[in-house]
Amino acid sequence: MIPADFLATFPADRRLSREEALGLVAVQDHTALHAAAARRRDAAHGDRVSYSRKVFIPLTRLCRDVCHYCTFAQPPQKGRAAYLSPDQVLAIAEAGRNAGCKEALFTLGDKPELRYATARAELHALGHASTLSYLAEMGELVLKRTGLLAHFNPGLMADDNLAALRSVSVSQGIMLESASSRLCEKGGPHHGSPDKHPALRIDTIRRAGEHAIPFTSGILIGIGESRAERIDALLALRDLNDRYGHIQEIIIQNFRPKPGTRMADAEAPSLHDHLWTIAVARLLFEAGMNLQAPPNLRPDELPALIDAGINDWGGVSPVTPDHVNPEAPWPHLAALAEATAAAGKVLTERLAIYPAFARQPRKWLSDRVRKPVGDLVDGDGWPRGDTWCPGRDSPLPQTELAFLHADPPRRIPHEITAILATVERGGLLTEQEIVQLFRARDQDFAAVCRAADVLRRVVNGDVVSYVVTRNINYTNICSFRCQFCAFSKGKLSENLRGRPYDLDLRAIADRAGEAWQRGATEVCMQGGIHPSYTGRTYLEIARAVRECVPGMHVHAFSPLEVFQGAKSLGIPVAEFLQALKAAGLGTLPGTAAEILDDEVRAVLCPDKLNTAEWLAVMRAAHATGLRSTATIMFGHVDRYEHWARHLIRIRDLQIETGGFTEFVPLPFVHMEAPIYLKGRSRPGPTFREVLLMHAVARLALHPHIVNIQASWVKLGAEGVRQCLGAGVNDLGGTLMDESISRAAGAAYGQEMTPQRMEAIIRAAGRVPRQRTTLYRDAPDERRTRSFLAGGRSAAIESPHVAALETH
Repeated sequence: MIPADFLATFPADRRLSREEALGLVAVQDHTALHAAAARRRDAAHGDRVSYSRKVFIPLTRLCRDVCHYCTFAQPPQKGRAAYLSPDQVLAIAEAGRNAGCKEALFTLGDKPELRYATARAELHALGHASTLSYLAEMGELVLKRTGLLAHFNPGLMADDNLAALRSVSVSQGIMLESASSRLCEKGGPHHGSPDKHPALRIDTIRRAGEHAIPFTSGILIGIGESRAERIDALLALRDLNDRYGHIQEIIIQNFRPKPGTRMADAEAPSLHDHLWTIAVARLLFEAGMNLQAPPNLRPDELPALIDAGINDWGGVSPVTPDHVNPEAPWPHLAALAEATAAAGKVLTERLAIYPAFARQPRKWLSDRVRKPVGDLVDGDGWPRGDTWCPGRDSPLPQTELAFLHADPPRRIPHEITAILATVERGGLLTEQEIVQLFRARDQDFAAVCRAADVLRRVVNGDVVSYVVTRNINYTNICSFRCQFCAFSKGKLSENLRGRPYDLDLRAIADRAGEAWQRGATEVCMQGGIHPSYTGRTYLEIARAVRECVPGMHVHAFSPLEVFQGAKSLGIPVAEFLQALKAAGLGTLPGTAAEILDDEVRAVLCPDKLNTAEWLAVMRAAHATGLRSTATIMFGHVDRYEHWARHLIRIRDLQIETGGFTEFVPLPFVHMEAPIYLKGRSRPGPTFREVLLMHAVARLALHPHIVNIQASWVKLGAEGVRQCLGAGVNDLGGTLMDESISRAAGAAYGQEMTPQRMEAIIRAAGRVPRQRTTLYRDAPDERRTRSFLAGGRSAAIESPHVAALETH
């Protein structure tokens, strides 16, 4: 017997054993069972209940099996084709795409060519020897012509089938249905159906794990199995998932008797029995497992299904019927959202591949489908929801703005309020807490942004600062192979835009002098890692500017350049920094940070500084008395936990040294980036993520870094204005000659004049302040001159630019 308080105290990090699950078989009062399952579900999935907007493509209804409850499989009929033609498949897929679907669910009978000559003949005419070969071709056709992501339910498969289908799909599935071979005996529902033998189905699921295929499985209840046999089936799936981690969802589907079948008079499982099975399944699996019940099979009991522990409705089609259960129409999405809300949850769209799997595309997706998935998801693996991207001159998404500017919600989840309370009392946020803030959506998203804005007002008031500066990128020749960079040129780089160049010292000094004449207080100087540059080159650059314009602040040299310069001279980094400071260096830009996590850097910039080396250069700079900025370049191959670790590493170094002046989020601009063009990254962060990065940075870095900057180069004037409502108090520099983001495809120009900068700030109801690099007020003379200067002058080139041909 199970103790009375067993379920009330069942820990979220433990799973039911077989003996414990069997002890629940005879439980009649499900109140405690459902409550335990719901708690476990909520611990991992929060208030979301997901679904996939799909189109159902019944490629063939022929099947060699004769399941006694099935109406989908039908024998050949005269005058009716055995398979949908490519044009028919495409027509269904296009209708789905036009209705906003992202998933193409291919369902079909199991190997009909082994039973029917008609199937073999039609396959031959179509140029295929097997149904699975034709299925792979149709998956590729749909992906290429419509962009819909295929999910295949093709039955038993060998290794070659699994591999071929994996190349053109994002997920596959086969219902285990039952682990009891008893149901295959004479008189059982699976008698005469060779593909329904549990051992064979388990073998297919195992093979799918070996091929790293995101996989769907589950059980069908009410077909003659016992509750103990259900438990054994679920445990068989759990064992497979423990070994491979590839099962992305478990479906608990209730049998429905259908006229014209051998089981037409069989009794359907009761709601009570269905809910018991859902709750036990939730407690048998880890909390993060996705548990699904089809909403069209119990349309009047949807809140009860949620209360029992599900977190997903499966695929719902606005276009096609459920061909397996044609008597049960899909609920309208508005009705499904309403029923979900009645259970205290929020209906959330997902893809056919679940977010946890979409977050690790290199592991779970073939090269062919990685880019289509990457284009559709945010950093947490959920659908993006709009087409906005950093650097692209397009309207901002209205959904996020509506939440941001709506009245504050009456209720904020306890988890969010607890995190915000930690910030308010000066506590340090954990990685998990920071990730939770990044996952905020809708009203929670607005609450996080508002909290950051309130904190900004407390720390900075309503003043928004900016600096008049000139960017001088002295060379775009680089021996490194950073996969995000469209700026660098050279034999080892990905040559995209423009010609390689290398400014000489005279050209650098002339640009600095022109910037001084236009009211600048700073030059920001960085470049590629030129193979002929040594530490002496960087020392000469600093001296050239100081000698030409003694009053100009030199903000220059990324940690990578500092590291390479010291290495070329054979001296410690600290010694080289001292020499740079003596040569005129004032501060360092905190670039080359990208994401301070070596898992990301191994993909994004494998030959660059690792995380520890970047931090060591900054630690040495701060010890030398050189302050620096800190940046993050996000929205490519990274995940929210990487963002959190980055913020924590910056925060911890700031606590140690106090050397960072500001934190600068730099959204990834994808348009010309090699890693995106190769189909290996997302197209930058969503606008929700952009706003949250600034807001969460304000909260996570408080009170140690007090200036949070937004980049007009990446976001445009309206984008940074919205960021001013999410914790931002600084708009960076006027730049004069921005080239790095422009090379990546950014469309917001090369310069932001002081007049435009202050207009943006005033339009947001804030007070502009022209500052220096170290956040002091800009001298009156500098400010006056900056307003008298005209627009951007042509960049100085000949005769001081050493232009090189690209080889």
